Amino acid sequence: MATDWLGSIVSINCGESLGVYQGRVSAVDQVSQTISLTRPFHNGVKCLVPEVTFRAGDITELKILEIPGPGDSRHCGDGPMETGIPGVGCQVGPSQNGTGKGLKKPMSSSAPQNIPRRTDMKNQDIIISPQQQCSKSYMDRHMEALTQSKGFRRRHNSWSSSSRHPNQVTPKKSGLKNGQMKSKDDECFGDDIDEIPDTDFDFEGNLALFDKAAVFEEIETYERRSGTRSRGTPSEKPARYRHDENILESEPIVYRRIVVPQNPHKEFCTDSGLVVPSVSYELHKKLLSVAEKHGLTLERRLEMTGVCASQMALSLLGGPNRLNPKNVHQRPTVALLCGPHVKGAQGISCGRHLSNHDVHVILFLPNFVKMLESITNELNLFSKTQGQQVSSVKDLPDTPVDLVINCLDCHENAFLRDQPWYKAVVDWANQNRAPVLSIDPPISEMELGIDAKWSLALGLPLPLGERAGRVYLCDIGIPQKVFQEVGINYHSPFGSKFVIPLHST
Repeated sequence: MATDWLGSIVSINCGESLGVYQGRVSAVDQVSQTISLTRPFHNGVKCLVPEVTFRAGDITELKILEIPGPGDSRHCGDGPMETGIPGVGCQVGPSQNGTGKGLKKPMSSSAPQNIPRRTDMKNQDIIISPQQQCSKSYMDRHMEALTQSKGFRRRHNSWSSSSRHPNQVTPKKSGLKNGQMKSKDDECFGDDIDEIPDTDFDFEGNLALFDKAAVFEEIETYERRSGTRSRGTPSEKPARYRHDENILESEPIVYRRIVVPQNPHKEFCTDSGLVVPSVSYELHKKLLSVAEKHGLTLERRLEMTGVCASQMALSLLGGPNRLNPKNVHQRPTVALLCGPHVKGAQGISCGRHLSNHDVHVILFLPNFVKMLESITNELNLFSKTQGQQVSSVKDLPDTPVDLVINCLDCHENAFLRDQPWYKAVVDWANQNRAPVLSIDPPISEMELGIDAKWSLALGLPLPLGERAGRVYLCDIGIPQKVFQEVGINYHSPFGSKFVIPLHST
């Protein structure tokens, strides 16, 4: 009697631990209480072994999905076992002569099921063969057995809708429940399940097999040998230039263009990298004397120094952001401290230009019976401006000013630092807490009674110390051949400016 069940397609539920198996019954042993399935499917996935055997104690539920008729158990061959679903291996459709006779055609296990186009079936219905007709309870058991496999359901949701051919369409529903279920089966399970991988693709593992650095190195080696460059391969980073740089370099840049006859005690460099050596006070004095002999008189030098110093002071005061017609209420105030010497005359010239640019200038100059001619001339011009001149420290402002310009010290007259007016002015400047700009300060730091934030050197810098602050250099118009006459190989470091900053090397 057990042989009557051979060839039947069953679904065996072995519980949560073993899962659900489907397959065709190949053997039933009543003595050992076992049943064997050939070409089994486990949870919707085809097993690797051709046959599995179950004991009666392991079976929780057994459902018969299809019972073969007399002489009909092998009509479909192995088609159902290839797909794991009863009836899917045999396609049922209308006959070519339109008689409506049900036909069974074996399907290929490697190609998706071809469903006729919708235009070809406009006036036709699907006719189900008698062997495919079954009761509603049978179909319910069929679908229930299929949906018990979670893994099968997950694969059905992920690939059933994307694996169909674009030309495949769903056939017209005939109104019969069996035909409707058959069309759903064809739509969902028409592809070969053997071609679906059991595991997810390892993207990280496959990406790790590609050595990008080695490939790029091989490409670069090939390009260097052949002299070609492939499109899309990495190349060297292109050089970037500023708006003031020339991309065509015909000769290498020489940064040391100024050479002095004596070893400089200190060297500076500009923003562009040019080296500017310092000179001694004796060489600097000789340079000015030779320039004056060739026509660069003291008056010209004072005017040029005053223009450059006023330009730097205007920049320190805020430039166009501070000095414009809309900021009349923010008129800057500058305290100009001058001594009775040529350095003081340079400061008076600077004050005249600042006053002409709508800066409130307070000039301090002590009273002397006899003044230098250069100071007298500069004071005469300054008196024609809106600037204020005072000779006592008491007349200087009590509140902080915007900028203090120091021209008290000079290189020769050291006795002035012992005067009471000098000490009083130094004390006032140190207590005012305003930034200080020193014009042509002396070399010795002991001679500087006021610490400067900025210092302005003339022509070539002197070896100034730390108390001089940040050093700037101004062009006072000395010709190049005058430098050569005193033994200095000179090339102008100013470029397009008259005042440039210097950095300690």
